[in-house]
Amino acid sequence: MKRFLALSLFCLSSFLSQASAAPIASEPAPLASQSLLLDIVSAGADKLVAVGEHGHILTSTDGNNWQQAQVPVQSTLTSVYFVNEQSGWAVGHDASILHSKDGGLSWHIQQYLPEREKPLLDIVFKDENHGLAVGAYGQLYRTQDGGKSWTFEFHDEFLHPDDADYIEELKQEDEEAYLDEISSILPHFNRIFMDGRTLYLVGEIGLIAKSNDFGVSWQTFEEIYQGSFFDLTRTQQGNLLVAGLRGNVFRSLKNGTPWQHVDTGTTALINSIVLAGEESILLLGNNGALLESRDDGVSFTLRPQADGKALIAGVWFKGKLVAVSDVGIKTITIMK
Repeated sequence: MKRFLALSLFCLSSFLSQASAAPIASEPAPLASQSLLLDIVSAGADKLVAVGEHGHILTSTDGNNWQQAQVPVQSTLTSVYFVNEQSGWAVGHDASILHSKDGGLSWHIQQYLPEREKPLLDIVFKDENHGLAVGAYGQLYRTQDGGKSWTFEFHDEFLHPDDADYIEELKQEDEEAYLDEISSILPHFNRIFMDGRTLYLVGEIGLIAKSNDFGVSWQTFEEIYQGSFFDLTRTQQGNLLVAGLRGNVFRSLKNGTPWQHVDTGTTALINSIVLAGEESILLLGNNGALLESRDDGVSFTLRPQADGKALIAGVWFKGKLVAVSDVGIKTITIMK
């Protein structure tokens, strides 16, 4: 849902961006906490930060009361990441990358490229200097100086063999056409997950890949499903879970091989995986789908939400699930 909404909305934002290339600051909105929000994370143990449409960024220390941050763009923001309590980044439409030095209260632009007309969908940092931002059509930007500069990278590891030959020929014959083609030939990169020194990347057309050198090179896994994946994480017991379209979830006991299909009992799109405490795993999905596992992802119990609203992302905060949705913040108590 998060990536679907991001890709659906970027057509409108691209039109508006063409009308005015200069960024316009996000405006105060009393109902921002009840509007479309696409990601939420913890910034330290006692603060939450959520991002969403119209450049809305909200912070909270209790999960109930929310303060709107000062944001210099109105671009829809799709993902947020904090490397410590104070330093965080948010990404979104217009290839926007924003940085905060004060725990999410205020933000400044590090990258804003409305002419690209493509959203970024996720971001990760291994320390305050080294980060990666990924998004639609295989976008990948790297910084090694805390975001003062971002460099675009094209990773041909993700090309189909037939496309690889075509791209190489185009590179030799027509540089302008080559640059245009590489901007749209790769699958969408939906989610990047840092697991110690290993990065995992999931995306469109069943993409699962890993990197042991912070994204300089990638190794793709054998295809286990042709649909898109939207999240991947390591469970409390050290196994991998990946989730995506039509309720499809796969579990791996050996870091990606082999993958075992998990029967979730739903066909809802799964947007996010949340580790809840020491033993519970939650899957957040469309149509109010909320699933829980207490056996490390071997099986799940469906706990549907009455309002049927999509749960897009969430975080386990002070014993409760705080989730974002198309109607804003939702706090959910998980009954034992």
